[in-house]
Amino acid sequence: MPIISTIGRRHWRVKLLIGAIHVVLICGAITMLYPFGLMVAGSTKSAVDTSESRLVPAFMRDETALYRKHVEGLFNESLMMMKMTYDSDANSFDSEVPPRAPNPRFVETWRDFAEGQRFSPRAYTCGYIQADVSRGVLPHNLRAFKRGMIGRFDSDIDRMNAAMEMSFVNWNAFYVTAENHLERRTSGEANAFYRAFNDFKAGLPPGECFFFSVEGYFLKAFLQTQYTKEIQAYNEAHGTAYVSWSEVHLDRRLPRGQGRTDKEREDWTVFVRSLLNLHWIRVDPEAAPLYRKFLAAKYGTIESVNRNYGLSCASFEEAPFTGVPPASGLALSDWDSLLQGWRSPDTGEMLMIPADKLRIDSVEFQFQDALRTKYGTIEALNAGQGTAFAAWDDILPPQRDLHYLDFQERTGKIRREFVRRNYLTVIDYMVLHGRGILNTAIYCGLAILAALTVNPLAAYALSRYKPPTTYKMLLFLMLTMAFPPMVTQIPNFLLLREFGMLNSFWALILPGVANGYMIFLLKGFFDSLPQELYESAELDGAGEIRIFWQITMSLSKPILAVVALQAFTFAYSDFMMALLVCQDSKMWTLMPWLYQLQMSSGPGVIFASLLIAAVPTFMVFAFCQNVIMRGIVVPVEK
Repeated sequence: MPIISTIGRRHWRVKLLIGAIHVVLICGAITMLYPFGLMVAGSTKSAVDTSESRLVPAFMRDETALYRKHVEGLFNESLMMMKMTYDSDANSFDSEVPPRAPNPRFVETWRDFAEGQRFSPRAYTCGYIQADVSRGVLPHNLRAFKRGMIGRFDSDIDRMNAAMEMSFVNWNAFYVTAENHLERRTSGEANAFYRAFNDFKAGLPPGECFFFSVEGYFLKAFLQTQYTKEIQAYNEAHGTAYVSWSEVHLDRRLPRGQGRTDKEREDWTVFVRSLLNLHWIRVDPEAAPLYRKFLAAKYGTIESVNRNYGLSCASFEEAPFTGVPPASGLALSDWDSLLQGWRSPDTGEMLMIPADKLRIDSVEFQFQDALRTKYGTIEALNAGQGTAFAAWDDILPPQRDLHYLDFQERTGKIRREFVRRNYLTVIDYMVLHGRGILNTAIYCGLAILAALTVNPLAAYALSRYKPPTTYKMLLFLMLTMAFPPMVTQIPNFLLLREFGMLNSFWALILPGVANGYMIFLLKGFFDSLPQELYESAELDGAGEIRIFWQITMSLSKPILAVVALQAFTFAYSDFMMALLVCQDSKMWTLMPWLYQLQMSSGPGVIFASLLIAAVPTFMVFAFCQNVIMRGIVVPVEK
C-alpha cells in the first residue's frame, strides 16, 4: 500500500508534505550527483589544474586554460624548459599567457628553416612524452611510440628488450625520459631504443616539437639563478647599464668590444667550459696542436692512442681534429677534459683550450646566419618579415608563436585529448598489465556459479525438510554476520596455505562460497512458495532434484538474481582477500592492479580509474534493476 493515502491528497497539508518529500529527495540527489560530477571533472585534470574544483573544467570553455594545459604537456611538464624556450618569466604554467600578436610571416620563415635543415636529433625533442608532475599519465606521443613498439615486436616485451638494448619488466614499465641536451651531464643515448625514438620524433610536425634554446639556458638557468630576475642586480655585479633582461644575450664567442666587461667574459667562460652540453660547442682549428699535445701527454705513444681511439695514425701529427666534439666514448671524455683543463701528472702542466678559440653553434645562431645570408641587413629583414628587430642578436626562433598558431588550428583535438587521456592511461594499464581483466572475469563467473549452487541447496534443505535444529542453524548462520571479513581473513589464509591452494582460483572462491545471510534470505523465500506445488510434483513421481530445479529454482529467479548480484559485487570489488591469498601478480584481479596504479598516479588518473572500475557494477544495476526489485519486493508481498 502507498505511504500516503490517495484520499485527501488535495489538502494543502498533504501537498506540503509531498512537496517537502520531493525537496528532501532532490537535496539527497544533489549531495550524490555533485561529488560524482566533481570526480568526473577531476578525471580530466593534469598538474596545471589540479587545485581546480569545478563541475565543468575550465579548459572545456576557456581557450586560455586549454592553452596552459597544452603548453604544460608540450614541454613535458618542465616549467624551466618552457621558460628557456619561450624566454618567459611565468612562475607556473597556470600564469603563462598566449602571445598577443603572432607574426604568421615570420613563423612561416622559421617553419621553412626548421623543416629544411638537417638538425642533429640532440637539437630538438618532442612534447607529450613524459608527465612526472601529473604522475602516471601516458601522454599521446608516448602512447603512439609505445604502440609502434608493440606492433613492431608483436607485444613481446622480451623481444623488444633484446632488440632495443633495454630491460623493461613489462609494457607498463615502458617509458621515455624527456630529453634535455642543454646540460653538460646529459649524454646522448646511443642504443637502438633511442635511435628508434629519434626516428619517431623526426616524423612529428613542428608544432609537436621544440628546439633547445642555448640562450634561454644561459639566461634562465645560469645568469638569473645567480643574479636574480632583477636586472639591477646583474648591472651592479657586472658594471653594465642594461635596462632589462631583454637586452642581455648570449654571445657566440668570448664577449669583446666596447662596453663588455671582465665579469661578462668570466660568466661566458664558466658557462661554456663547465655547464653547456658539448654538443653545442665548437673549437677553432688553431687549437689542433694543443689537442695533439694533450694526447701525447696523456697516452705517451701513438700506439696507445690508436688502441683507445680505434685509429691507425703513424704519429701524433696525424691524429684527426675537426673542432666538433666526438659522439661518445673515451674520445668525448678527453675532449671534455681538455675543455675544462687537464693537468699532466708527469710535468704538472695545465692544458686547456683558450677561451677565444671556443664558439657556440646553437639553433639560434644558425637561424640568424640564415636570415643574414638571405636579407643582408637588419632593415631589409624587418621590411621583408614585418618585424622590428634592432640588431641580429635580438632575433630568436619564434617557437612560441608557432606553437600558438598550431594550437589554434588543433584546439578541438587537443581538448579531446585532455578529456580522454587519463581514461586511456587506465585502459592501457588494465589491458597490458598482467591478466587482471581475465582473472576478474573468471573469478566473478566462478563466484556467481558457486553462490547459485551452494546457497540455494543449503536453503532448500532447511526449508523443505525442516530439521529439528533449523532454528539453531539459522542462528549460527546469522552469527557469521557479526564478524567482519577482516577477522576471518587470517584463519582463511592459514587454512588455504595448509591445503596448498594459495595463488589459485580455489583460494578466491572457497572462503565466500557459502554465505549465512544469503542462506537465511533464500530459506525465507523458499518457505513462501506454495506447498501444493511440491505435493503435486511428488504425486506425479518427480524426484527431489527435479523438484528443486523445475519448481524451486524456476520460481525463485528474482531472489536468485539478488544472490548473483551480491556474489558479483563481492568478487568484483574484492581487494584485500584477493591480494592476501594471491600474492603472485599473475593471479591478481582488477582491484589489486588498480590499487598499484593509484599508488603511482596523480589525482586525474585516480579519478579516471575509479570511474572505469564503477562501470561494470553500474551496467549490472542498470540492466538488471527490474529483476533486482522483484527479488526485494516479492518476498515482502508474499
